[in-house]
Amino acid sequence: MDYLWDKITEWLKEMLVGGITSNLSNMFDATNQKVAEISGEVGLTPQAWNASIFNMIQTLSETVIVPIAGAILAFVMTLELIQLITDRNNMNNVDTWMFFKWIFKSACAVLIVTNTWTIVMGVFDAAQSVVSHASGVIIGDTAIDISTVITDMEARLMEMDIGPLFGLWFQSMFVGITMWALTICIFIVIYGRMIEIYLVTSVAPIPMATMLGKEWGGMGQNYLRSLLALGFQAFLIVVCVAIYAVLVQNIAVVDDISNAIWTCMGYTVLLCFCLFKTSSLAKSVFNAH
Repeated sequence: MDYLWDKITEWLKEMLVGGITSNLSNMFDATNQKVAEISGEVGLTPQAWNASIFNMIQTLSETVIVPIAGAILAFVMTLELIQLITDRNNMNNVDTWMFFKWIFKSACAVLIVTNTWTIVMGVFDAAQSVVSHASGVIIGDTAIDISTVITDMEARLMEMDIGPLFGLWFQSMFVGITMWALTICIFIVIYGRMIEIYLVTSVAPIPMATMLGKEWGGMGQNYLRSLLALGFQAFLIVVCVAIYAVLVQNIAVVDDISNAIWTCMGYTVLLCFCLFKTSSLAKSVFNAH
């Protein structure tokens, strides 16, 4: 009877150890791949990320939004002229330099609207240059492989009792499902940011048309702040990944398998949380509210 029980126990141990080893080996593959792609994805300009979407947004902006921006520009500058004249003691103290000033502001406003796309893309080109330089300096190895971190894992697992092995197997299953969810979160942050960039840039001529208006100028200034926040959000994301890369290297000193699993998941959860916070943090830096 003891012999039969020993065989059943050995069979259960082999099955559980095989399941745990398989779960741990495949657990972080998708996350490792997605984290490794982050610095490359956020370092791309809107044109480089997807040329087809970029061309579509540019066409929509130039053919649909620019005429509307022209009408808004005419209204803003007309209002600016009326205020300029009426502010001079009800037209009793009118100087010719006022009209030259208005003409100059109008010419600059037209120049800004007609070159809006170049200005907007220049912001993201500058941000991409910063990200590319930062990636070469601070990004380290972000890959996690539990089987190589914990030596002689199978032998150590075979020494454990059935109860702890069942518990460890359930842990590996739960953490594996959680890691897939975190991978989706990373995907949402990266792709959501790029879609937001395309949406914001598509209507760029309208706020830019108000840039030089005395009362409407705040709209254009806030829009530029939003662009800077979106562009340099990529730098904050790269910094988050760099911090994550440093943290995962500390897993190599973890001897307990269960502790290593939860530590890896904890670092990944922290990374996702920080990625979600980069948007609000970038806006607060540039006061883009």
